[in-house]
Amino acid sequence: MTTGPFRSNTPPPAAFTFAELTPTAFLERSEHAFAERTAIVDGDLRFTYAQFAERSRRLAGALGALGVQPGDRVAALATNSHVMLEAHHGVPFAGGVLVPLNTRLSADELTHIVSHSGARVLLATRELEDIAETVAGRTGAALLVEGEEYEERLGRAAPSVVPVADERGLLAINYTSGTTGLPKGVMYHHRGAYLQALAMAFHLRLTPASHYLWTLPMFHCDGWCFPWGVTAAGGTHVCLRAIDADEIWRLLREEGVTHFCAAPTVLRMIAGGSSAAPLDQRVTVATGGAPPSPTLLSRMTKLGMDITHLYGLTETYGPAVVNDWHPEWDDLDADERARLQARQGVGNVVAARLRVIAEDGHDVPADGETLGELVVRGNDVMLGYYRDVAATAAVDAAGWFRTGDLGVVHPDGYVEIRDRSKDVIISGGENIASVEVERVLDSHPAVIESAVVGVPDERWGEIPVAYVTTTEEVDPDELVEHVRTHLARFKAPRRIVFGELPKTSTGKIQKNVLREREVASPGEQ
Repeated sequence: MTTGPFRSNTPPPAAFTFAELTPTAFLERSEHAFAERTAIVDGDLRFTYAQFAERSRRLAGALGALGVQPGDRVAALATNSHVMLEAHHGVPFAGGVLVPLNTRLSADELTHIVSHSGARVLLATRELEDIAETVAGRTGAALLVEGEEYEERLGRAAPSVVPVADERGLLAINYTSGTTGLPKGVMYHHRGAYLQALAMAFHLRLTPASHYLWTLPMFHCDGWCFPWGVTAAGGTHVCLRAIDADEIWRLLREEGVTHFCAAPTVLRMIAGGSSAAPLDQRVTVATGGAPPSPTLLSRMTKLGMDITHLYGLTETYGPAVVNDWHPEWDDLDADERARLQARQGVGNVVAARLRVIAEDGHDVPADGETLGELVVRGNDVMLGYYRDVAATAAVDAAGWFRTGDLGVVHPDGYVEIRDRSKDVIISGGENIASVEVERVLDSHPAVIESAVVGVPDERWGEIPVAYVTTTEEVDPDELVEHVRTHLARFKAPRRIVFGELPKTSTGKIQKNVLREREVASPGEQ
């Protein structure tokens, strides 16, 4: 029998039993545990964890001197740099809300986001000073640019840390790419970023020996929470301010890179670079945005890179789903390994179990064939859309977030995305998953990437048309026949259009642009 002051199974909470979660706690820990280890490599600059933490606290003090109060928004228009890493810690240290800005957007688009978020301060790196000045002038935000003024303000600022009062309070607002309308502000909370950062560190096996190369934009979903995840592990951030295949290969070799993340488009660029050659060390690579083709997987493996397939959205702090690899799958033949690796997988270690639901809201059977919409929930799902109650309500499916992606559940519980709901092609009453056709096209040795869209047709309603980028000239009939050898004949493209594919500022193929081209000039491309 229990004796003493606690007689029940649920003792009253004490002050020492709970602390509000925030991802900036990882920097404070690494400052203590790894003070003199290199935290950041940014060109010729090197900062230890002690310096990284001190600079971040001083940035918080500098923001306070510029009038930033708890809850105020601070926008950052920055390349992958020490400035952006400091912003991911210094802004929360100041009690502010970080608004990472897509560096590829126009001045008009950036002005809208800064205005919509109500950001009081705009941080910028030197490469983006001109456009930052334009945006700051239009919005009235105070501007702080990398360089002398930035260093002077940090130098004279008093280090500051505002305690987090509520772990579910607003940490950051990440804006969607807005390909079919104005971008929406996705709200992240401290707890979600903390847990997502741990999930990324866990699934990629980050340690103090890890050297993480920043090929993924830090503005994209807060860099999938890796600014905090790498820091939690005490690893080294290797900054890359612009995507350049030769520079990536140099850093891979000279900085001993062990990990990086990139979309398949960037992986193809790396694999096809003039400096591409097998590495001495194995590198762990996470990819998302589209399933990696078997051809690409094979090329990367030969170069010394092991691919982990991830899936997520801005609304899920980046990757909420991971293709958790079973060791026994290594013994399968190459085709079967590629098939398994192309699947999106299961919820990450902090996510709730995934569901794929039919139109009536019930789960589809785990047969690998029945199509439904992927829905998610949990700590790594957004608070909602900033200042947009209607848009938030529209994605709520009885307490689950609608991703808009259609997929199947395999008998082993692994999810495979087959298409975006808006990209399914209905031809003669048959559904054609564009991703399925693209995967087969991408397996052709001459194909770099492809996009399949449905275009209006009087007889069939819609027909599939493929837009393809190739490494060499190839007969379109050869590509059509290649698809027909792997899929039902009705799924094969009726027409092939060669050329570069239009992409969003985050590297996603703009199928809406391709569909608009077909409507404007059908069959003339």
